[in-house]
Amino acid sequence: MQRGSNRRGGGRHNPSLHNDENWRLKPLHDQNQQQPTTSNSSQFTQNTPPRNRRNPKWVSRDRRAKPLSAKKSGAGSLNSCKQGDEKEAEEVKLDSNNEGIVAVLGTSSHGQEREEERIEGSGCSVEDDVDDVGIRLEELRLGGKEEELEEELLRINDQLQEDELLAMESIYGDNVFVLDKQGGLRSFQIHVHIEAPNEFTISTKLNSGDLKTKTNDLPEFSYSFKVKYLPSIILTCLLPKSYPSHLPPYFTISSPWLSSSKISGLCSILDSIWKEQEGQEVIYQWVEWLHGSSLSYLGFDKEIFLGPYGLRYTGDRRAISGCVSPDIDIPSLKSYNNEQHHVNFCKNFHQCCICFSELAGTDFIRLPCQHFYCYKCMKTYSDMHVKEGTITKLLCPDSNCGGMIPPGLLKRLLGDEEFERWESMMLQRTLEAMSDVAYCPRCETACIEDEDQHAQCSKCFFSFCTLCRERRHVGIACMTPELKLRILQERQSSTQLKDVQKQREREMINEILSVKEILRDAKQCPSCKMAISRTEGCNKMVCQNCGQYFCYRCNKAISGYEHFREGDCELFPREMIQNWEERINERQVVGQIQAQLFAENGHSCPNCGQINVKVGNNNHIFCWACQNHYCYLCRKMVKRSSQHYGPKGCKQHTAG
Repeated sequence: MQRGSNRRGGGRHNPSLHNDENWRLKPLHDQNQQQPTTSNSSQFTQNTPPRNRRNPKWVSRDRRAKPLSAKKSGAGSLNSCKQGDEKEAEEVKLDSNNEGIVAVLGTSSHGQEREEERIEGSGCSVEDDVDDVGIRLEELRLGGKEEELEEELLRINDQLQEDELLAMESIYGDNVFVLDKQGGLRSFQIHVHIEAPNEFTISTKLNSGDLKTKTNDLPEFSYSFKVKYLPSIILTCLLPKSYPSHLPPYFTISSPWLSSSKISGLCSILDSIWKEQEGQEVIYQWVEWLHGSSLSYLGFDKEIFLGPYGLRYTGDRRAISGCVSPDIDIPSLKSYNNEQHHVNFCKNFHQCCICFSELAGTDFIRLPCQHFYCYKCMKTYSDMHVKEGTITKLLCPDSNCGGMIPPGLLKRLLGDEEFERWESMMLQRTLEAMSDVAYCPRCETACIEDEDQHAQCSKCFFSFCTLCRERRHVGIACMTPELKLRILQERQSSTQLKDVQKQREREMINEILSVKEILRDAKQCPSCKMAISRTEGCNKMVCQNCGQYFCYRCNKAISGYEHFREGDCELFPREMIQNWEERINERQVVGQIQAQLFAENGHSCPNCGQINVKVGNNNHIFCWACQNHYCYLCRKMVKRSSQHYGPKGCKQHTAG
């Protein structure tokens, strides 16, 4: 089984950060943010094998196993990686008397010391990280001093290791990945998830990735964003035969968002935990500390700092960082966060805002605007708009959103046949919304109009005038519809025309008369020239064909209501307002007539001051203006007549 090379939730794409809507740039001239530092563990001196040497035995027995380390690639890093590999290959010294390459911790057998230098963000270490886990654990094993133990003690250690591994699998479940034995030793990976009740704020400095080209003239900026989920910290362990009685596990810590210096600090804490519990099983304590205390140890309780980038690191070989550069790490962290949000959404139950049914997340459609609805409602909603032809309204069902529905999602909801109909109508609406598109009067093919209102059909090559839709007539004014109608009507009485020609011209006459009748009570959309008639309502109209807003009175294209506040056009005609008020408040006319006939009995409403008249003996008055009831005697508002009128209250009926 081959080992993968991409970290979970990562991503190889490198989108430009300039397209990010969450950019928040702030100069750092007055800010001296001190990032927490951690002490490096012991230096690792070795004769490093070439990076292209793979260990074919380092494979997983669990087919669900995640990659052993993070791998991200960035533009421009290939050449630098090759140069780094060539340089390392030259520095490797092979002993002809040995069959392999022996790496040792501390001082070599020849007393020579060598420091391994790595540059954070250079890209070389990222490509090497694919093999680094297996290689480094092998180096640690070869560099360790395995003591000779009795068979009984070896058997006890083996049983303790097996029991501990079973306990870890039962506690952490799918986050534990058992690998094939390496040299007869047990090996496994644990993905330690970092959790927090609130979102993480992640910050990084820009313009600081390359120390060689950095100058004081370039200002530094910081970029911050928030995520709820972070990629796991990967703990890979190789258990020696003398664990747990004498030696600790050989381990590496990998992280795609922590620098090597910070990971080195975590390694030193794991060493100290072993020293406190030497001779006992320690894997569970390591994992729990990484899970619950690693962020606070690094000073990341409130904010996580990426980088620094471009710094040379000389330190603990057990620390494997996947950091590359801000333009690689930031999209990768956001991509992982979005994927985890989707995974958790699918695991939970949600309520559809249309049918109010509570369903599992897998039965929902989540739109790019983050609104979600059940599949059944979205399919019905999409089919309805395509069937009725109102595809411009096929947006997010939320009335305050108006977000677009991706074509790929529509194809899944509609099916092939209905999706082709949607595409056809969308193309038709788009062409009709273009002011320079006209249709050939012969074959109805879309044509491009030139500056002289002429067009030529690309299908039948007919050249025509886009104003009158007749044959092109350069230098001659277009024939008006009235003149064209009169000529066609006169030709109907001619005996020289054939019956087919007469029938064709009769259809043209009917079409002109129909358009004339439509335009008598309608206005043309200023964008697509679609005839629109207003039956009722205000003068702000919207074209259902192209979505253009326009004023029905002056026929000008508008965007909001500013046109009616600043111009001469009224939103509602005055006579329409009067008719509407009379229809809504039928008692207004009766009240006004009574106020004129019985002016001596008039009095003002205690709520709005409108003059009302008491007619007859009833003291219960209804104000037609504010739609409230009140008592004629005490001038108090009455909510329930049975409580206000009676033996202990006012009399409802009195003379005068």
